[in-house]
Amino acid sequence: MKLQWKKLVPSLLIPLSVGGVSAFLTRENMALFDEVNKPPLSPPAWLFPVAWTVLYVLMGVAAYRIRALPRTDEGGLLAYGIQLFFNFFWPLIFFNLQNFLLAFVWLVLLWLAILLTFFRFRKCDRLAGRLLLPYLLWVAFAGYLNLGIFLLNR
Repeated sequence: MKLQWKKLVPSLLIPLSVGGVSAFLTRENMALFDEVNKPPLSPPAWLFPVAWTVLYVLMGVAAYRIRALPRTDEGGLLAYGIQLFFNFFWPLIFFNLQNFLLAFVWLVLLWLAILLTFFRFRKCDRLAGRLLLPYLLWVAFAGYLNLGIFLLNR
């Protein structure tokens, strides 16, 4: 696959922007993570922006690989857009609204949208699908943390 800069750059900027704007909108409430009771295996707060940056880059590369195909999978890109929508709003629900139960339900919907995107991408390009696996696993782990925080802080 020949590198297509006009498709790669926006493919990277879109998920990084989604994460960046969402982080900006929740920045004043991020201290909440240090204040709540957390379940075992909770990582330090500094790890989240690092992990999410890596995941957004992997998502962008996966989306680029789909967009660079001779026949783009519009359904896969629609699923990708839907999961970005859910991704954007989860921190707002969790940190700004501090509605941990709704955030958990929202995260389950995000995970399902990622799973659908994974299958659609993998069908067209195996590597594009594989690039979403760390994201799928991280969101599953985030679900464990979110549910644990809900249960420990009721």
